[in-house]
Amino acid sequence: MITILDGGMGQELIARSGKATGLWSTQALLDQPELVRAVHDDYFAAGAQVATTDTYAILPDRLEPHDLLDRLPELSTRACEIACAARDAHGSGLVVGSMGPQGFSYQPDLAPPADQAAEVYADIARIHAKHVDVHVLETMASVDQARGGLMGAGVTGKPVWLALSVDDADGTKLRSGEDLVDALPLIAEFAPAAVFINCSLPEAVTQGLPVLAGNGVPIGAYANGFTGITDSFDHVGATVDVLSARTDLGPDRYAEFAQGWVDAGATLIGGCCEVGPAHIATLAARFK
Repeated sequence: MITILDGGMGQELIARSGKATGLWSTQALLDQPELVRAVHDDYFAAGAQVATTDTYAILPDRLEPHDLLDRLPELSTRACEIACAARDAHGSGLVVGSMGPQGFSYQPDLAPPADQAAEVYADIARIHAKHVDVHVLETMASVDQARGGLMGAGVTGKPVWLALSVDDADGTKLRSGEDLVDALPLIAEFAPAAVFINCSLPEAVTQGLPVLAGNGVPIGAYANGFTGITDSFDHVGATVDVLSARTDLGPDRYAEFAQGWVDAGATLIGGCCEVGPAHIATLAARFK
């Protein structure tokens, strides 16, 4: 049985609000929380069985430059409550608490060591745990980054999903340059409830998934729709308007990639940045 995840939150919010800031998806929580609810509602209406909380960027190192660090518990709770309300209105579904990478997306060299990162993730996981069914560590781009996330998220006793981001040119490698296979011992050590490849080109996801298959844990995939990650998108405060969306990745084409992921053993399928409700509707029609 295939579980249909939701699609990207941050890029969908930017498209609807018309503004990209250094706070990314957190900006909508501050200014237009009703947009966050609308995105969740639209994904459920499209056939998603999961609401991923708008908390990817609610991290100390993302909030502190904007003098918002003291609002981390409030913003985290608000995002979780919005996702829960959407799920309740839909009548079914999982609420999954997102935790993004510390340092910055796609920049594992900027992440703190695992022990230090784990303390931050543990604090956030405890906030999320009051509301969510599952924790998901998203866009983990090195073995040490993933280890820190798993160490921290595991404190609540709730299931933890691990989503790894791979090199767009070679999906058998993490963005750190490490081989994807080097992350497999984390499965035995931490027993995540599922392992994914996320926020990478769909072609790279296709390359990487066979590495994850056959290791005794459910696997999944949710790719992004960017043309690639530019060198300038490498620090806290960088805005996503420096990234470009592909024009050749409509819902049908994305579903063709997803069919390959299912054929490789994936049982949880969704979308990341630039993959919206129309894509999810096509996935639901094909796989549910």
